[in-house]
Amino acid sequence: MSYQQQETPLYTALKKHFSAHPISFHVPGHKYGNVFLNESKNHYKHLLRIDVTELNGLDDLHQPESVIAAAQRLTAELYGVDETFFLINGSTVGNLAMIFATCEENEPVIVQRNCHKSIIHALQLVGAVPVFLSPQFDDEVKVASYVSNEAIKQAIEAYPNAKALILTNPNYYGMAVDLKEAVSMAHRYGIPVLVDEAHGAHFILGDPFPSTAITYGADVVVQSAHKTLPAMTMGSYLHVNSSLVDIEKLHHFLRIFQSSSPSYPIMASLDLARSYLAHLSIEEIGHIQAQVSLFKKALNGIEGIAVVESTDPCVMTDLLKITVQTRSSLSGYELQRCLEQAGIFTELADPLNVLFVYPLALFENLEEIIEKIKKAFSGLHRCDRSLDSVSPISFAAASEVIPYSSLKKRNRKFVHVEQAEGLIAAETIIPYPPGIPLLIIGEIINGEHIASLLELRQYGSHFQGGKRLDFHQIEVFE
Repeated sequence: MSYQQQETPLYTALKKHFSAHPISFHVPGHKYGNVFLNESKNHYKHLLRIDVTELNGLDDLHQPESVIAAAQRLTAELYGVDETFFLINGSTVGNLAMIFATCEENEPVIVQRNCHKSIIHALQLVGAVPVFLSPQFDDEVKVASYVSNEAIKQAIEAYPNAKALILTNPNYYGMAVDLKEAVSMAHRYGIPVLVDEAHGAHFILGDPFPSTAITYGADVVVQSAHKTLPAMTMGSYLHVNSSLVDIEKLHHFLRIFQSSSPSYPIMASLDLARSYLAHLSIEEIGHIQAQVSLFKKALNGIEGIAVVESTDPCVMTDLLKITVQTRSSLSGYELQRCLEQAGIFTELADPLNVLFVYPLALFENLEEIIEKIKKAFSGLHRCDRSLDSVSPISFAAASEVIPYSSLKKRNRKFVHVEQAEGLIAAETIIPYPPGIPLLIIGEIINGEHIASLLELRQYGSHFQGGKRLDFHQIEVFE
């Protein structure tokens, strides 16, 4: 770690600004927290003191020249990339920008099918033609994982003029793979590799964590710093390390998509999160690893649940992602509700699993937390249910969806879900979390889609989209 990594130029500038007791005749309207609902002041007062605007000495995210530029340079240095951009609209805005900077209307793009909805939305807005690659299904965790190198090879050979290869690594459950061969294959055809690494901002630490896509030579990598680093929600990084992607074009689209009133608290938290990451020692990481092992051991001692991890030799699972799978009569959703009643809130649930995201730090009260979990699950009993009876979300083999541009003028109608097989989806339906679309506009609906949709509804999954799912109907094109 360089000495400079101890510095926090943006946060320091904000502290210096407020310490001078400034008087505000500028936005935002809370005036450093002086104008605020009284009953809420105590919760917000410290944060509002650094919630400012583009004042002299505080730089401009859209044309950074001083403290924001310095904070971004330090981040790029830590991650070993040409340039890093701070994102204050989450990884979503990074995914939008990288796709707009590389993809074109009616041109093919090779995309991992179990991608985040923001990837799909970006492709729809650009008007690109996605060539979807079906991911492997992990038999142990019972979720979609990575796309095989063979599937990527076949797609690149079939679409050598593809504008980009877009991958998601790791998946939501922390399952990551080596991308070196995939990147090499794409680069042989001059195809840039864009990686949604939302859950891997800490991977730059190296062992015992998976490797970041940056080390494999990916051209653009987007990371949600707020997911695993101590950054505020919506704080993310976009890293560029490429001769295939025009950095100025990326910057142009970030100016378009990012707010013209960027949040200084979010940007400062990105500055602080980078410094926190740079300061983590090998010894501290070892202590975190040891505590995670103790936590897993304690969970495995509870009847009715089991900690599961992929046994696929290609997969390395993130230390901070802990998947607990039911061994009882309860579903993953029901297990999650048991925990919530005990005041323990997990990242997500699916029909079989509950996902815990461990902090990049030690819990001081781990024994107390374990006792709460044991109490929450005290009524569970082991049940020899067949895990294979749960229908996994199915993703079709590599194929093009019907181009969005050709669907715009087609009429739509609602049909009963069970009558939708073979029809073209006219709406995107997304179980959330994790935000991976089950159905995409333009996709041919198959029987497995329907089975997964019905089962997720039965379990009480929350959906984004599906305007009339409550009436058992789905929108399709005529």
